[in-house]
Amino acid sequence: MHSAAEGPELVADPARRTGRILLAGGVAQSYVDVADPRHLHFEYVRRMAAVVDLAAPPGAAVDALHLGGGALTLPRYVGATRPGSVQQVVERDPAVVELVRRELPAPPPGVRVDVADARAAVEAAPAHGYDLVLTDVYRAARMPGHVASVEFAAEAARVLRPDGILLVNVTDLPPLVFTRARVATLRAAFADVCLLADRRMLRGRRYGNLVLAAARRPGRLPVGRLATRTARDPVPGQVLHGAALDRFVAGARPGTDTSLGVG
Repeated sequence: MHSAAEGPELVADPARRTGRILLAGGVAQSYVDVADPRHLHFEYVRRMAAVVDLAAPPGAAVDALHLGGGALTLPRYVGATRPGSVQQVVERDPAVVELVRRELPAPPPGVRVDVADARAAVEAAPAHGYDLVLTDVYRAARMPGHVASVEFAAEAARVLRPDGILLVNVTDLPPLVFTRARVATLRAAFADVCLLADRRMLRGRRYGNLVLAAARRPGRLPVGRLATRTARDPVPGQVLHGAALDRFVAGARPGTDTSLGVG
C-alpha cells in the first residue's frame, strides 16, 4: 500500500457501478468491487491471484499474511475463493484502515487487520505459520529498504511453511534495475523464484508492476501453469524462470540491510 502526504480517499469507478478505487495522493492504490470480490481490476493483482489459485488445491483454506493492506482486495479474493482461510493483514497507515472499515464492506470471516510495520510484523511472527506471504509495501511510490533486503527475505522464508510461497509486488521502470536486484535478493533466501510481468515491461516499453514469486522448496512454483494463465490474461504476460531468469538478473547483486541503508 502506497502512502502519501494527502489523506486516502475512496472514489467510485465511473466505468463500473460497483467498483471503488482507493486513492493516495490522487494515485490509484487499490480497487475493490463491492458486489464481487473475485473481480480483480489491476493486472498485477490478477497475477498475484494466479499464484494464489495454483498454490493449493481449489477451494482449500490457507493461512495468509498480507503485508500492505490497502482496500483488502486480495484478502477479499482469498476469502471468496478459499472459504475458511485465516488471514492476517498488516497496514501501517491507520487512516487507510479506518477509511476502508467505514466505507467498504466488511472483510470475510477469518481476516484480522493490524496497524503495524511490515518488517516488525514478520519478525514477530512465529516460524512456519503461513502458507502464503503477500507483500505490497510502498511509501511515496518506493519500496522501503527494510522490506527489500536479504534479511527481510530470510524472515519471510522463516515464517512460511515448507511448501509456502512469498509474493512481492514490484513497481519499476526500464531498464528494471530495481526488479533485477529484488530477484537476486529473493534468490539469496529462497530455493525457487520466478517473475510474472507484462511482456511490454520486459521489453523496456513501459513503467508498471511486476510480480515475484518465491518458494522455499525447489520446484514448488507451478511455472508451466502460471505461464499459461499469465499469457491468457487480458493484459498478456510472461513468466521468467530458470535460465531465462538468470539472463534477466544479469549479475545484479542482492540488497542487504547495510547496502540499502536500513538502520
